[in-house]
Amino acid sequence: MSAPALRGFHLGAPSSNALCYNSSVASSGFNFNLRDLPSVSSLLAEKQLADIAERESIPAALCKSVMQEALQAMRASRSKRGKQLDKPQLTKLVVSDVAARLEEIALTAMRPVINATGILVHTNLGRSPLGDALWSEGGERLRGYLNLEYDLVRGRRSRRGILGERLLTELSGAEAALVVNNNAAAVFLTLHTLCRRREVIVSRGELPQIGGGFRIPDIIRTSGAKLVEVGTTNRTTAEDYAKRITERTAALLKVHQSNFQQTGFVAQASVAELSALAREHNLHLLEDAGAATLIPLPLAHQWELTHPADSLALGVDLYSFSGDKVLGLTQGGIILGKQELIQKLRKSPLYRTFRPDRTLLTMLERGLTHLVKGEVDAIPLYRMFAQKPAKVQRRARKLAKLLKEVGIACEVVKTTAEVGGGYPARTLPSHALSIGRETLGSGAKLHRLAGFLRRGRPSVIATVRESQLLLDLRTVLPQEETELIAALKAAYRKLQANQKVVL
Repeated sequence: MSAPALRGFHLGAPSSNALCYNSSVASSGFNFNLRDLPSVSSLLAEKQLADIAERESIPAALCKSVMQEALQAMRASRSKRGKQLDKPQLTKLVVSDVAARLEEIALTAMRPVINATGILVHTNLGRSPLGDALWSEGGERLRGYLNLEYDLVRGRRSRRGILGERLLTELSGAEAALVVNNNAAAVFLTLHTLCRRREVIVSRGELPQIGGGFRIPDIIRTSGAKLVEVGTTNRTTAEDYAKRITERTAALLKVHQSNFQQTGFVAQASVAELSALAREHNLHLLEDAGAATLIPLPLAHQWELTHPADSLALGVDLYSFSGDKVLGLTQGGIILGKQELIQKLRKSPLYRTFRPDRTLLTMLERGLTHLVKGEVDAIPLYRMFAQKPAKVQRRARKLAKLLKEVGIACEVVKTTAEVGGGYPARTLPSHALSIGRETLGSGAKLHRLAGFLRRGRPSVIATVRESQLLLDLRTVLPQEETELIAALKAAYRKLQANQKVVL
């Protein structure tokens, strides 16, 4: 009797620090004697499990913990129904369960992923790629000690991020800049410092929830400010704001809609209109752009990307956005605006809670240096933007030819890539490798192939759509093409061998 095939497990809500698993062992029920269960020490000696631990660099302590959890699940699944398993059968079953658990744990570790989805700024895949050049420059500075808060000229303590802030003002035209660890922190710090115990007016059409449950109304209330909603979901005018201004009002807040989009009978008050209203009533005008770029303005307009210089020129007092969206760099919250207000944020006790670490600042500084020098193509994200559809098509055709030579039939099809990262309607023409169900024999095999690609080394994230598996080449870095071919070959072999995969 062979051990039943296991479907893997799912992370659940743990009651302690241990991971919770839901494997087929826990749900099936098996008849066995408790004394026949293998010990942890005997499982550690199993070659299959030792090989997985070594290959995936899983520490022995974690292996023991996983084995204990598997044995506990087996005890809980014990049943008196059915034929009783003998000791070898039981050991084989437990080893299979532990192997599945270890493989799954290995896949939760940070690892390289080839993004073949066609989404340039992919939140689930680290948003924007940093590329070899930026990583090399930044990594060289990060390998030892560095002058994070030390003035090398005067030999005394200094503050962090000085050059990065200077580069930000150079690129945006802002009076001053401040960097925090993410844009949510930037919004929270701004509201807490400038609007606590006072009212902030926001359009009802600009109160979205974005990924991870982040809701602007919750951020406003938690900051200590009072949210005042104006207008309707689809239409808000400057007059709607004006009607709700009182002596308790601290600011007008304009918020990006992230991946939420409205069409049809819609309207929102413009930055220019809100700027005039804020000046008239001596209020702060704040803008949470979410995603913005700092490439030269003409190029930003050509690519239809938001640039802070436009809003700052119209009178926005503080403007915030993320560093790892269409800026194309690492995670961070960037606040640009008036010197006086930036200084208030810097002096807030909360700033220390949100201040960036040396890795964030170093990578941001290197990327901004390239942008100030006009070296836009040093940022991988902008190279993706700049690729002509014909070039993407040539790359796809070359890879399709290589795949056909090893027996993997595919074709090159036109696709539409997405900018992502808060630009729901911004798309780019692209081309993808397409493997159809007619090649594999069934739609189920397409999903199995996608599963093998996800679990490979490196992982490849593809899209299954309309009876075809698509690998969009616009988001595949040129240096990843050889690895992509190898990953497809390995996944295809597993599919042909009829191996099982967790989908």
